[in-house]
Amino acid sequence: MAGLGDLLAACLIEKDVDSDVLWTWSYPTITETFRQVLLRKCCLKTDKEEVIPFCFGQFNKQWFYIYTSEVKNSDALSKVTHVALTLIAKDFCPEKYKSLCKIMCNKFIKTGDASAMLEPYLSVITKGSCPNDDDGLLIVKDFDPRLSYVASPISDVINIFGVETILIYTALLLKKKVVVYSPKLETILDICRALPLLVWHRQNWSILHPYVHLEDEELEKLTTNITYVAGFTDASVESKTDLYDLFVNVAAGEISIAPEARDTFQMGKIHKDIAMFMVDAAKNEEYSDQGLVKELSVKTKDLINNLKKLAVELEEGGKARITLEALKQRKLTPVVENFLFNLAAAEGLV
Repeated sequence: MAGLGDLLAACLIEKDVDSDVLWTWSYPTITETFRQVLLRKCCLKTDKEEVIPFCFGQFNKQWFYIYTSEVKNSDALSKVTHVALTLIAKDFCPEKYKSLCKIMCNKFIKTGDASAMLEPYLSVITKGSCPNDDDGLLIVKDFDPRLSYVASPISDVINIFGVETILIYTALLLKKKVVVYSPKLETILDICRALPLLVWHRQNWSILHPYVHLEDEELEKLTTNITYVAGFTDASVESKTDLYDLFVNVAAGEISIAPEARDTFQMGKIHKDIAMFMVDAAKNEEYSDQGLVKELSVKTKDLINNLKKLAVELEEGGKARITLEALKQRKLTPVVENFLFNLAAAEGLV
């Protein structure tokens, strides 16, 4: 269970009848940089009429969850058309924070008083629960973080990209940089969220940056990471090849490799076998999505365990390491040798 100290801040943005978007409240405090990021992320600033009810992302190693609601029939907020409530937290659990956002937002729309939202916020921090108008009680420990990991099915991704999904698997396995593009934010959030399932043995969703804008302060924070899955709704990201090793274009159903990364993605028999397994399992109705993830994880662990057997002790009593020389003695094809050495590096075995 994520600790109750995971909740860091709450902020409120309003849009009024004159279409002005205003930052109206935050608790306890938030940096000016983060404030600008959230104003950009909330869908109220765009000219589009479309309101995205819920979105999430990561900035500066903190998660943000934005819940946007239209204001209807509120005497307390007669001049406000929409409110966007953001929660900032240390942990990845969209369903939990969406539920809390909704409770807080409803309280605010009813009362027009931002301090009324503090009640559920502080209750969650101190007691691990808060009253929920709809159905009794929101209890933090009812939200298992592992269920957040499996909320978006990986079979949907495999069905879009077919055997080419192996490129995404390879990129994540070797801790490379993956950029995902779609003009639709909801699509980006779904696809990005599913991708770490390909490397389930790591269970690491901190690589996820599913909602990034091409703005300096965001790209600066993003590129301090060695590996990531980053989602963009701006098509011009494709030309910025310094941001990625692999570019996943969901809209076109195509995957392309950055010129400098071509050697990393040479495919051998290992890749072909795993690619065929993924495609067959995704089409097989008898396979649940979790079954697919589990089986893929077993194959990945077998691969890593077999690789560990090739490690050699470089000095007496020292830790066994994988060396290029040890791999060369196996008389492997250059493609397999290159892949296994890169995998050993990614797993900290060199």
